[in-house]
Amino acid sequence: MEVATCINVNGTTLLLFVLVFSLLRASHAAAPAVYVLGASMVDVGNNNYLPRSLAKADYPHNGIDYPDRKSTGRFSNGMNFADFFAKKIGLPTSPPYLSLNNDATPPITGVSFASGGSGILNETGQTYIQVIPLAQQINYFSLVRNKLIQQLGQSSAQKHLSKSIFLLGFGTNDMLAYFNNGSTIPKQYTQQQYVDHIVSTFKGLLKMLHGLGARKMVVTGVGPLGCYPLKRKLIKDGECDVEVDFWSARYNDGLKMMLRDLKSESKGMKYVYFDMYGAMSNLFQNPKTYGFTDIKEACCGLGKLNADVPCLPTSSYCTNRQNHVFWDLIHTTEVVASIFVDLLYNGTQKYAVPMNVRQLAC
Repeated sequence: MEVATCINVNGTTLLLFVLVFSLLRASHAAAPAVYVLGASMVDVGNNNYLPRSLAKADYPHNGIDYPDRKSTGRFSNGMNFADFFAKKIGLPTSPPYLSLNNDATPPITGVSFASGGSGILNETGQTYIQVIPLAQQINYFSLVRNKLIQQLGQSSAQKHLSKSIFLLGFGTNDMLAYFNNGSTIPKQYTQQQYVDHIVSTFKGLLKMLHGLGARKMVVTGVGPLGCYPLKRKLIKDGECDVEVDFWSARYNDGLKMMLRDLKSESKGMKYVYFDMYGAMSNLFQNPKTYGFTDIKEACCGLGKLNADVPCLPTSSYCTNRQNHVFWDLIHTTEVVASIFVDLLYNGTQKYAVPMNVRQLAC
C-alpha cells in the first residue's frame, strides 16, 4: 500500500509539474497555443493513425532531412509549415490529435487535427479512402475544448482559446479535385459555382469554429496550382496550366472577401490571410534570390518532372533539397515552408493581410 501511495503521489506531482511547465512556456510565447486544422501542408502525422488512408507519408524518402532522417507522416523532406509556425510562436509543434490517448489531458499548447488529402468539403479526398475533412476536424477540436473546460474551468478555457491561434491550411485539394482527370465535379458545377460552393462551406465551418471560442485565425490561400509539378507535367515544356492558375486566383479572391465579411459578422474575430499565390509566384520569378535552381521539377518522384509518381521508397530524389521549390509533385520543400512562415509571421501586407501573425498575437 505504501508503494502504491507513493506512485500515486508522484504521478500527480508529475502531472502538475507538466501542466505548470506548459503554462510557463506558453506565457513566454506569442500565444498560449496553436490549434492546427488543414491538409497535407500542415499534417504532422494524423494520417498515420488512419488504417485505410492512402494519403500517407510515413515512409522514405519523406523526412530525409528530419531529425534522425525519420519519416513522421509529414509530406516533406523535413519539417513542414506547421512546425515552423509553432517555432515562430515559441511553442512546440502541436501533436496529432489521433496520437493522443482518449483519456489523456490534451497539451495546453495546442493540438493538430490536420489530415493529408482532406478538404473543406466532406467529399474532397474520397479517392484516398480515409481522411479527416474540416467538419470532422472541428468536431475533434470540440472534444479537446471540452477537456480544456474540465481542466481549466469555463472562464479560463474561454480566455485561453481567445488568445490562441488557429492555423487553417485548406483549399488545395478542393480546387485540384475539379481539374483531376475523370472528375465528375464539372458535371455538377461550373468553375465559378464550385469556387463559390467551397468558399460558402468554409464560411459556415469557420462560424462554427468561432462559436467554439476561436478568435484569432490564420488562413492560407492556395498557391498557383497550375504551376505545381502535378500540372506542369501535362503542359508542353513544363509551363504552368493557366486555367488552373486562373481559378486558383479566383478562389483566393473569394476567400479574402469571405474573411472580411466573416470578421464583420463575428464578435472579437481577428484574422490573417496568407497570400500563398503571391509568395510562390515571387519564388518562381526570383528563384536565384532564394538560392533555387529548379522551380519546376519535384525533388522526389519518377517520370516527367519527377511528377508521374509520388515520393515513394522506390522513387529517386535530388541530393540538394535546398535548391528545389518542390519536394514532390504537390508539396514544397522544407526550405520553402520556412520562407513562407517568415513572410506570414513578420511580413508586410504584400503577403499577410490585414496584418501579420506577430501583430495578430499582440
